[in-house]
Amino acid sequence: MNSQNVFDTAGPDGDRLATLAWLLFGGGLILFVAVLGFLLVALYGAARVRRTLGNPRFIVAGGIVMPVVVLTALLLHTLGLARALGLPMPGGEPPLRIEVIGHQFWWEVRYPGTLPGGGIVTANEIRIPTGRDVVLEVTASDVIHSLWIPALHGKIDMIPGLVNRRTIRADRPGAMRGQCTEFCGTQHALMAFMVVAETPPAYEAWLDRQRLPAATPPQHEMGRAVFAAAGCGGCHAVRGTEWDARIGPDLTALGGRLTIGAGTLPMNEGTIAGWIAGAQDLKPGNRMPSFANALDGPELRAVSAWLESLK
Repeated sequence: MNSQNVFDTAGPDGDRLATLAWLLFGGGLILFVAVLGFLLVALYGAARVRRTLGNPRFIVAGGIVMPVVVLTALLLHTLGLARALGLPMPGGEPPLRIEVIGHQFWWEVRYPGTLPGGGIVTANEIRIPTGRDVVLEVTASDVIHSLWIPALHGKIDMIPGLVNRRTIRADRPGAMRGQCTEFCGTQHALMAFMVVAETPPAYEAWLDRQRLPAATPPQHEMGRAVFAAAGCGGCHAVRGTEWDARIGPDLTALGGRLTIGAGTLPMNEGTIAGWIAGAQDLKPGNRMPSFANALDGPELRAVSAWLESLK
């Protein structure tokens, strides 16, 4: 399910939207075939049939009455569907609240109340439990963005200074791709993210891991030192260390995420090194500079190995 597919749905809103899409596609196909059929009859049909098609009553019925009936029925169905979107599950647990902030060109994800005095902060990945309502509270820090998880819901505008809310629910585990769908600058196309739906026990275990401060085993001390010397802490936070900047993504559990660079590359030690060395080559215009000329090979490998170990 690691794809962006409006027909590979995982929740009630996704199912409703997919049903509407099939209805529109199917209805459009029926009308297209009907129009072609009438055209062929008009060109090659018997004279008696052509006279019937030219009857004013037939023209009024097919050209006015039928479109009014069909479009009215479709409008009523769509309005009913719009009212149903985002409705909470009756009698379920209180909804989980997650804050998502759009940046050029990445996603900040916050879980309020999951830590004393604050919450867990991640980036470019939203983890949710299955079978439970989740209220996404979305906004933007710079320009207008739009959050879309095709398998779960329709598009949600992210506007600076305004918080929009949408209730979503995943009914089965899986990884789903999401995307920014409002042009937000040069790297709009590379502003993706992953949603990982897990069973409630797996989700709670993930939260427990996220609550832990970052650890540095002895074999990664060099990487931590390179991170400090290169000034990475001026933009990034790593919980449990002296670095708490919020200009760029929080890196506390970077190695446990599925992608790097907001969906640009899969997560592994090699792609982390490639991103650090050539962020501007891989994603020109993003706010992270390339460090190819600032770090030598051993330094680059050391800091990448340390960051990948943060899970």
